[in-house]
Amino acid sequence: MKKVLVYCPYYPPHMGGLESHADEFNKYLSKLDYKITVFTPRLPISGLEKELKYNGVNIIRFPAWEIIPNYPLPQFWNIKFWKLWNEVWKKKYDWVISRTRFFNTTLLALCHAKIKKIKWMHIEHGSDFVKLNNNFFSIIAQLYDYIFGYIVLRLANIVVANSQASAEFCSKIYKNRKYEVIYRGVEVEKINKIKPKILFKNNFIILYAGRLIDGKGVGDLIKAVLKIKNNDWQLLIVGDGPKRKEWEKMSNSQIKFLGQKTNDELIGIMKGCNLVVNPSYTEGLPTSMVEASICGIPVIASDVGGTKEIVINGVNGYLVKPKNVDELSEKITLMMKSKFKVKKMINKFDWNISIKKYIKLLS
Repeated sequence: MKKVLVYCPYYPPHMGGLESHADEFNKYLSKLDYKITVFTPRLPISGLEKELKYNGVNIIRFPAWEIIPNYPLPQFWNIKFWKLWNEVWKKKYDWVISRTRFFNTTLLALCHAKIKKIKWMHIEHGSDFVKLNNNFFSIIAQLYDYIFGYIVLRLANIVVANSQASAEFCSKIYKNRKYEVIYRGVEVEKINKIKPKILFKNNFIILYAGRLIDGKGVGDLIKAVLKIKNNDWQLLIVGDGPKRKEWEKMSNSQIKFLGQKTNDELIGIMKGCNLVVNPSYTEGLPTSMVEASICGIPVIASDVGGTKEIVINGVNGYLVKPKNVDELSEKITLMMKSKFKVKKMINKFDWNISIKKYIKLLS
């Protein structure tokens, strides 16, 4: 049995595409004679400090805080952190795995792998530099990427990109290596069993699902739907984050903020909608677009990152330019007027296929 230590920047019950990817990856890997330990921030605090899931996936959540939104930092001054750190440090592992180059947990993985001389796989979820509303901080983030991202991508034994766009982005930072591309899997059978949850009748229901943070473009989506001339629509926003209060102030009674939902709850809501929109400024491979396509729900998404590897214009939805409110509003209006039928797309996003590719790399 091989032992794997996973340093993860976020993990369920924290919600997001990276989190669901990490959790499902561990679930499927643990079925194949791999013993997995996850070392991750205890965010939100409702997450258990220690938890055992699936076929022996041991989750250890250390004390952390977010002095910068969406960037968790360990509480290095907290003795509990060092006790938990020592717990994973003294054990032997065959592999260390990290996710997304710029998170602090990736630095911890780098240190652990190099000091202990353990093989290190890095899984990259991003496909562009971090883009914030503040230009100064965006420049700082880009410089950080060129320094720290370069070190990570150069020193890891294996780097896996979750989309072709992510692999191309990695090559911009460090080009002298091969980047493996493995698409995330999706639990198709589980999704198919979930029943639709109809929250509103007799209206065209639009859904956004994701974090409410800078760079997700939810403010643009709100402006876009408010430009629609009729009142036969309802926008549901699933997720939470530091921008929620600001975006709530921009909204009217046709826009409902539903907060965090479990993935099963989200899929049920998604199946009760007519359209899923992802107006993000940067993406790796947006999970909500994959799930919507599997559910047979049309999508509209910003043409960024690996989104074009999911959304095909006129087939399962439309791609729009990021930050273009008028184009976004026009495409939503077009969807409302037409009876858009979607052919379900599942072959690229199957965990049974993806996990075999990971196993081959870890062998």
